[in-house]
Amino acid sequence: MRWQGGRTGGGVEDRRGMGGGAIAGGGIGVGVLALIGYFVFGIDPSTTTQLASQLGGVGASEQQGQVGTPEDQAGRFVDVIGANINDVWAQKLNGYQPPKVVIYEQGTGTGCGYGQSAMGPFYCPNDKTVYLDLGFWQEMETQLGASGADFARAYVIAHEFGHHVQTLTGTSDQVRQAQQRASGQGEANRYSVALELQADCYAGVWAKNAAAVSNGQVALEPGDIEEGMKTAQAIGDDTLQRRGGGRVSPESFTHGSSAQRVEWLQRGYQSGDPASCDTFGGA
Repeated sequence: MRWQGGRTGGGVEDRRGMGGGAIAGGGIGVGVLALIGYFVFGIDPSTTTQLASQLGGVGASEQQGQVGTPEDQAGRFVDVIGANINDVWAQKLNGYQPPKVVIYEQGTGTGCGYGQSAMGPFYCPNDKTVYLDLGFWQEMETQLGASGADFARAYVIAHEFGHHVQTLTGTSDQVRQAQQRASGQGEANRYSVALELQADCYAGVWAKNAAAVSNGQVALEPGDIEEGMKTAQAIGDDTLQRRGGGRVSPESFTHGSSAQRVEWLQRGYQSGDPASCDTFGGA
């Protein structure tokens, strides 16, 4: 993936080295639970972080890192990709306002409670912020079988920005209301799947438009979309349930199967149009 010449946004808050640490009373156990909960069962990160806070961690963030463009390559990558995603959505969504972006290590306070790196990248609607522990990329590759290619990582970032778009459009609130009216957990889970697949589709929309808004400075190269699909497949609910040693239980899916995640990433990429991302027809 080409990105080195892309513009930087200068709005990344870098909390790395601030000593977030493990949660007192919870430690790595809570982190592992969060990882399993988020990727396998689709538990909202705010649920896990609030629990973690009750176990003795930091609550809503009092931390303030340095805001700007990080000097290291990994941090700069986040800034360039985030700026490019914002440029795409500024064209696609009237009144678009970018989310905040925080990079951290191990753990940090968020508007949704205490966040840990084991939760993976996540979006907190309460403070409209995308949280990233960059060390998690390695965990995704070694433990989940995801791709280590730049585009695969950018896809995950774009997915979280997709949740921000859903917050701005009111889709997230509509889903929560529908889940509250649902007749059972299975129906509620179907709404969650639709929300996650739409975020995958939105990531594809960004990928299709990345080059156009950057004069080719941020652009996919041959093989990149395949690397993104490899990651989408690796984090499908069915794949993760098999990896966890359990039976595949479609009624418990909250993020979508591997095939669904690949399909909607492709659909967004092929169309480049958010209007193609209506994943709720069968919810």
